[in-house]
Amino acid sequence: MSTYIYGITATSHPGLPEGMGGVGEPPLPVRVLREGDLAALVSDAPEGLRPKRRELLAHQNVLSEAGAAGCVLPMRFGSVAPDDDAVTAVLAERAEHYRERLQALDDRVEYNVKANHVEEAVLHHVMAGNPEIRALAEANRQAGGGSYEQKIQLGEMVASAVKAKEAEDAVALERVLEPAADAVSVGPESTGWLANVSYLVKREAAEEFLAAVEQARTGLPHLEVRLNGPLPPYSFVEPGPAEPAGTAAGGTDTGAG
Repeated sequence: MSTYIYGITATSHPGLPEGMGGVGEPPLPVRVLREGDLAALVSDAPEGLRPKRRELLAHQNVLSEAGAAGCVLPMRFGSVAPDDDAVTAVLAERAEHYRERLQALDDRVEYNVKANHVEEAVLHHVMAGNPEIRALAEANRQAGGGSYEQKIQLGEMVASAVKAKEAEDAVALERVLEPAADAVSVGPESTGWLANVSYLVKREAAEEFLAAVEQARTGLPHLEVRLNGPLPPYSFVEPGPAEPAGTAAGGTDTGAG
């Protein structure tokens, strides 16, 4: 039977509560595979696994329990190996990498920050800071709205200014938050967000990071800043070639979304 992988840790990790269940219906028992000084938290892989809410939460719960007891390198939802031997083979092959990552991520968590503009507030900023846009808007107003071409011109100028403001604010946000973090991982661009960034933060520095988020919200009131965390450090495991191969459900990320 295929083996589902939740995360990788050291053999010195205290382990999970007895009888811990993972993905599957009913929940399949989580067990530990050991190879040298490394261990993988696994279970049998259920047939037809899909990223449904119950399964995503089960995956997350295993990692949360394990992470509370010691450092764990979290695997993405859906990480599946052909069998137990394939998992221990990967542990042996990538041992140096996993040891380095466990040391780097020890006692650290991830916070994901997404930000977008509050539309009315950013338009006010754009109008206030751009005399050319103000002049054209006023000319159109006095002309009863302006011609079709003038309206198009104004719309293009405003859109361009807003785009420039997005880039400026993304940098400003990162400048406030980055000093409170150990590392930064920029996430994929997505519609509606001018920033999607994950921060690696020492547990003992969490309050400092949260204070920096509040400082950003106060200093950039035209932004809506959303915070998700603390999370297992998904964005800092360096997956790809260092992650056990095979995904049963597309490798959906349960962490920084």
